[in-house]
Amino acid sequence: MQRLNLYFLLFFIVVLVSCEKKPAEQKTTHKSSSLNLKAIADKTMALINLQPGEKAFMIGKPGEFDSLVVLFRDKIAAAGGTYLGIINIDTTSWPSSWDTEFVTSAKGKSKEELIKLYDGIDLGIMLPGAGTTQAPYSAWQAVLKNGKGRAVHLHWAGADDMTGKDIVVDSTIAAMYQTAILDLDYAKITSQQNEFENALRKSGVTVATPAGTNLSFKIGDRSVTKKDGDGSKAHNDKKTTLMDREVELPAGAIRVAPVEESIEGTMVFPTAMWGDQKVEGLVITFKKGHITDVKATEGLDFVKSKVTPGIAGYIFCDFGLGFNPILSITESNQRILNYGYGAGTVRLSLGNNSELGGAVGGDFKRI
Repeated sequence: MQRLNLYFLLFFIVVLVSCEKKPAEQKTTHKSSSLNLKAIADKTMALINLQPGEKAFMIGKPGEFDSLVVLFRDKIAAAGGTYLGIINIDTTSWPSSWDTEFVTSAKGKSKEELIKLYDGIDLGIMLPGAGTTQAPYSAWQAVLKNGKGRAVHLHWAGADDMTGKDIVVDSTIAAMYQTAILDLDYAKITSQQNEFENALRKSGVTVATPAGTNLSFKIGDRSVTKKDGDGSKAHNDKKTTLMDREVELPAGAIRVAPVEESIEGTMVFPTAMWGDQKVEGLVITFKKGHITDVKATEGLDFVKSKVTPGIAGYIFCDFGLGFNPILSITESNQRILNYGYGAGTVRLSLGNNSELGGAVGGDFKRI
């Protein structure tokens, strides 16, 4: 069977808590006032296509993008929706102007209590500054996992240098994120991603690089998460996994958890920092989805302490491919933006992939 061969910039992510890279929300050096927040709100609401009677709330951080709170509040009401309020990321205190009956009832609540509070809500808008490690957001994800509601996340994070190390989201990167939301051809992205999914299902994938990576796998009937920007109820009610029901803006990536036992070959990693440990010359070999060999010229013992050859179970998380041309890596942009959503960026990850419908579980320590 002829396979779909990918030969692009390869970006490896090693996150052994979950295959969704989830660092602490990155600090920014730009002012949101330098952005066209009204245009961002207009575009976001157009993508959400809120229906009359839908219940919506927000999660945010006081002092960051506060103008969006008012903009979204008014637009939700104008669309005939029910605006419940905005919950602070720490659930304890926030500006008095944020107080509503719903918000007051959320103060001091645990994750489990918030899950119950959220039941029956149609839409959660996650503002910049909200992160999945925080109880309010994590609770909403638990609701999504149960096949209820949808999230639209303004994903103002995820910038890395070419070694995969986090970098500050400065005014230049923020402007690129804004452009990637406002100017993206969403219809074209949708068409490209649908075409790519069809090819994945028919042919499987071989990822090859000049450095020596040669990894193949099939996806079977696994759900293919397409970050196409469609935040409508009609679109997301058809989705079955957490990542399917969480719409991220800027849009542009496609993600899938391969059938574990189909994974064969080698991953050759670029020199990078795994936390405080430099890892160089790393090559990991897979056979039927299991790691059979790990080699490295530097940091080998550290890597083996995290990913042991012969370990019971699987550890390969997901395959991702960026489609957003505005976030592409170019001569003028030597950065990996929005977790590799730029067109031509291949992302291979290790770790828990249950949020994508995969079979890799565990609660591994983040590297």
